[in-house]
Amino acid sequence: MGSNLGLGVDIGGSGIKGALVDLDLGVLAGERLRIDTPHPATPGAVGKVVGRLVEHFAWTGEVGLTLPAVITGGIARTAANIDPSWVGTDVRAALGKHVPGPVEVLNDADGVVLVLTFGTGIGSALFVDGRLVPNTELGHIEVGGVDGEDVAAASVKDQEGLSWVQWAKRVQRYLERLERFLWPDLIVVGGGVSKRADKWLPLIEHRTPIVPAQLQNAAGIVGAALAAAENRGY
Repeated sequence: MGSNLGLGVDIGGSGIKGALVDLDLGVLAGERLRIDTPHPATPGAVGKVVGRLVEHFAWTGEVGLTLPAVITGGIARTAANIDPSWVGTDVRAALGKHVPGPVEVLNDADGVVLVLTFGTGIGSALFVDGRLVPNTELGHIEVGGVDGEDVAAASVKDQEGLSWVQWAKRVQRYLERLERFLWPDLIVVGGGVSKRADKWLPLIEHRTPIVPAQLQNAAGIVGAALAAAENRGY
């Protein structure tokens, strides 16, 4: 085994496991230690177990942690098989109280931005830490058993003669689905309706901040030109 070691801790609903890891080879550097997850699995109770694991391995460096929760910006947004009191908790701060070194939470996805264009259909682009996730096609996420774009595209508003209030209710249902799945930090809306965002955005109840695209309906054109220039090495 190499000398480049790290300590990983996997927090689960029934057990909390820790082991030293050979970072060069990507394998365990020794036997793991498992301690039953306390019940209730509150941040304080889990933190004490993490502290015991760190002490067992006589570890003073950075600790890598996984937690069964959606985490954005260091804050737990959900809690699966752990105590609900985790929701809204600063994970690093809560667990850092119990270990001598810094804490890194592996499933902390910072900087998730979702761009949606409402037109004939619903176009989408998902950026994670500034990197584009290609071919998301999120307009086809189902809402009530049909594609989201079949009920919430701007073209549907025109075809069915929906008022802004009626259409906003459909958009709300669609956005709620995306928020549950993706937990974005920001949603940017484009397309022709972005020019009239004042008519419908205030009607949307949402957890995620939503803003109209600054380039409005021209965003797709500008983005395509910039992508072509980038590919040419401009």
